[in-house]
Amino acid sequence: MKFAKTLVAMVLALAMVLTMSSVAMAEDAGTIKIGLIGPMTGAAASYGTSVRQGVELAVEEVNGLGGVQIELNAQDDEHDQELSINAYNTLWDWGAQMIIGCVTTGPCVAVGAEAYNDRMFMLTPSASSTDVIADKDNVYQLCFTDPAQGSASAQYISEHGLGTKIAVIYNNADAYSTGIYQTFEAAAAELGLEIVSVTTFTDDTTDFSVQVTEAREAGADLVFLPIYYTPASMILQQANSMDYAPVFFGVDGMDGILNIEGFDTSLAEGVMLLTPFSADATDDLTVNFVTKYEEAYGATPDQFAADGYDCVYTLYAAINEAGITADMSAEECCDLLIAAMQNIEITGVTGTMTWSATGEVTKTPTAVRIENGVYVGADVAEEAATDEAAADEVATEEAATDEAAADEAATDEAVTDEAAADEAATEEAAADEAATDEAATEEAA
Repeated sequence: MKFAKTLVAMVLALAMVLTMSSVAMAEDAGTIKIGLIGPMTGAAASYGTSVRQGVELAVEEVNGLGGVQIELNAQDDEHDQELSINAYNTLWDWGAQMIIGCVTTGPCVAVGAEAYNDRMFMLTPSASSTDVIADKDNVYQLCFTDPAQGSASAQYISEHGLGTKIAVIYNNADAYSTGIYQTFEAAAAELGLEIVSVTTFTDDTTDFSVQVTEAREAGADLVFLPIYYTPASMILQQANSMDYAPVFFGVDGMDGILNIEGFDTSLAEGVMLLTPFSADATDDLTVNFVTKYEEAYGATPDQFAADGYDCVYTLYAAINEAGITADMSAEECCDLLIAAMQNIEITGVTGTMTWSATGEVTKTPTAVRIENGVYVGADVAEEAATDEAAADEVATEEAATDEAAADEAATDEAVTDEAAADEAATEEAAADEAATDEAATEEAA
């Protein structure tokens, strides 16, 4: 069944409820097979693990609603393109009707080419390069694209006056990192931001002394890092060893840095990054998601967990919009889902989303800051800093007022004492004069 553009909102209470307007609930759809591909082990495991946990939580909630049921099969690609193809083939043989994935850009580009030929629909939670969706009508993104991240980062830095001299350190062997850098550079030029240093590295780099030294010697007071969290942690360690403390500003790939085993998270204090999700948001959707996630996994969800969570509810809405059933082939599902994705609007924990025919999502990124080992919305952190500054100003004014009052009281007391002394002296002089006059009178008599 085809519908006009539909508003689909996720509303969380004790259990997640998807409120849908004019969307047919596929009561007899049966069990839909959804595959998941991402790095559950290896250097990017934090991303894949978070996505999987967010997906699992949402699947449990959806299955509890009745109607459409979901069977999930998660495969580990270790952030490796060859292994991602193996994972895809495993899911194809299993009978997957659609895929959430891949989590990272390289594997997603590789799998996307195979899926395009096979007509398998894919929704990636976090592979943000435009290469992921280029020339493929079957691949959609839940995350905003690399160009959007690069230009949005430059805009935010400019609007908030975070730095006057900017250094950039990026991975020139990675499409994700390179794509963000290129759009950041272009936007920075338009906004009048001064880039004083640009250095690169590859996936094999473990020593960042050259890059950090050049940034420091160029006088950079802000370092832009359009990179993943593992190299970012090494850069922070290198900067700390050199007593170099600029503002570090990253993008969504840095989310996960607080979960690196053995990493001193105090080194990330004050780091800022763009993300579509902030766990400290106070809206009902986020509060309930964070509460359930913490109860299930004993940790605060990051943006990748939120992306995975929203992917499930997006597919759930599209499945109902398109009338997908368990007996349909992947190819049949693909064409129906492509049409459905352009007719739905999702309000999830990562924002309100719509999709174009290219597979690109429209939503707005936000900035967060790491404070006391947790992510805090940058606006919240800024407001807190403003409040603290205002409190300090009030305290200073009160202290100055108290000091002035004390000085005035001391002055008044001194004047009073001086007047009393003058009066006493006058009286004493008068008494002496009277005594002298009396003595002179007696002598004359």
